[in-house]
Amino acid sequence: MRQYITTILCLAIWEFSALALQEPNIVRSAERSRPNVVFFLVDDLGWRDVGCYGSRFYETPNVDRLAEDGVRFTQAYAACHVCSPTRASILTGKYPARLHLTDWITGRRDFSFQQLSNVKALQHLPYKEHTLAETLQAAGYQTAAIGKWHLGSEPSGPQRHGFEHHLPRDWPRGAPNRTYYSPFNLKGLEGPQGEYLTDRLTDEAERFIEASKDGPFFLYLAHFAVHDPIQGRADLVKKYEKKLEKTQRPKDAAFVLEGNPDTKHPLSKKELNTRATDADYSGYRVLPARTVKIKQHQDNVQFAAMVEAMDESLGRVLAKLKALELDDKTIVMFFSDNGGMSAANFGNPKRVVSADQLDRAYSTSNLPLRGAKGWLYEGGIREPMIVKWPRQGQRGAVCDVPVISTDFYPTILDLAGLPLQPKQHADGISLAPLLKGEKELARQAIYWHFPHYSNHGMQSPGGAVRAGDYKLLEYFENNVVQLFNLKDDIGEQNDLSNKEPNKVAELRTMLHAWRRTVSAQMMPPNPAYAPAKQGMTK
Repeated sequence: MRQYITTILCLAIWEFSALALQEPNIVRSAERSRPNVVFFLVDDLGWRDVGCYGSRFYETPNVDRLAEDGVRFTQAYAACHVCSPTRASILTGKYPARLHLTDWITGRRDFSFQQLSNVKALQHLPYKEHTLAETLQAAGYQTAAIGKWHLGSEPSGPQRHGFEHHLPRDWPRGAPNRTYYSPFNLKGLEGPQGEYLTDRLTDEAERFIEASKDGPFFLYLAHFAVHDPIQGRADLVKKYEKKLEKTQRPKDAAFVLEGNPDTKHPLSKKELNTRATDADYSGYRVLPARTVKIKQHQDNVQFAAMVEAMDESLGRVLAKLKALELDDKTIVMFFSDNGGMSAANFGNPKRVVSADQLDRAYSTSNLPLRGAKGWLYEGGIREPMIVKWPRQGQRGAVCDVPVISTDFYPTILDLAGLPLQPKQHADGISLAPLLKGEKELARQAIYWHFPHYSNHGMQSPGGAVRAGDYKLLEYFENNVVQLFNLKDDIGEQNDLSNKEPNKVAELRTMLHAWRRTVSAQMMPPNPAYAPAKQGMTK
């Protein structure tokens, strides 16, 4: 019996030792079998700025082809109408309000025309958050952040948050260093005179893919384009100049006047249209009653060239994946961080844009959506979004279910066959069922919270909730609300708040309860409030 037991123990030890020797190889094999992930993030690209979303002027054949190979979402939202909070939501799976990172870094200073003071938002991605990159890195992924970071200065750079490789180095700002043409004055992107930044970042992305082809890898390619300065690549600018010459110009106004609804006597659409022709409302600046002008036509040749250069970048990345026989092993996600810049940047409310500089200040039109970057209307938060999930997701499909940027984190983990991290991506839901053809998600509502004054436009700070077809906007200066049925009124022109008070009460209650749940910061009164000094409340 002793001899039998000894033999069994020896066999067990031998089998355990053999498995132990094999385990690293098994783990490495499992890691290599995971799909690669390319997250292609564009800056300031509006919902209608690509062909498959309706643009008739900008040409985006590669984005359109990606839509044919994947699922195109028609009601995808950024978690904020400016960049840094949305980017934080992508990498953490949490609402900006929960993170207390609610404005672009560094944010705009306070002015005396404000009734409220801007909340002091966090100035870097919180160290305690275990980012998507960190989770993928722990699962054996090589990780790279190429392009715009804008989530804090060192030591809160990309490497601190899970990215092994990153370029440019030590550049925390949201725009290029004044130019899209070399010399860029960006560390790690030194190159030949006249090189175009979008092209150079694509070069770096291709190098990373080539070096990481044995996989798996996570490429976060976050272009500075199409953010200002609005500088198109010269050859493409010439192309669009010729195209514009042959294009029949619209007969309606190139700009419309947009007001601030959070006042005791908000201007009606008719009043805005009438005042647009008054001398007091001429020019391109912050106008009386805190009104501004919104671009209505897609005819900016510089911007069009930037869009097509971005599209070429996507095409090159997809071509590189195919050349390396990785296209069937790589999830590709296309998204923008906020809406198009149809309203100029008035971080300084005294800024005046001269008539010959309009294409430098106003990039695009978001029609049929209302508003622009920096606004809670759909033009500020609804984004183009396409997901290609090879061999598993639908191809050439369109999904109308509302989704938001917090959903990317759990979705990527799910598609990669990794365990979800619900405590981390607390505000996200995996979109895998939608990619396979399901028609709904188990979510009651989507929320926004912006306790700041934006650079773009002069509307009051506020928040919003989208539940079903209804969207409620609540402003913080005078507690005014607006209610829209987006199914019937995608342009948010028909305010239903007076007609449907019960729906207003329901959604407002939900919004306030959500703010408490995420410990949202609220704005204090501005002790320096002096509207007469600014002359903007007539």
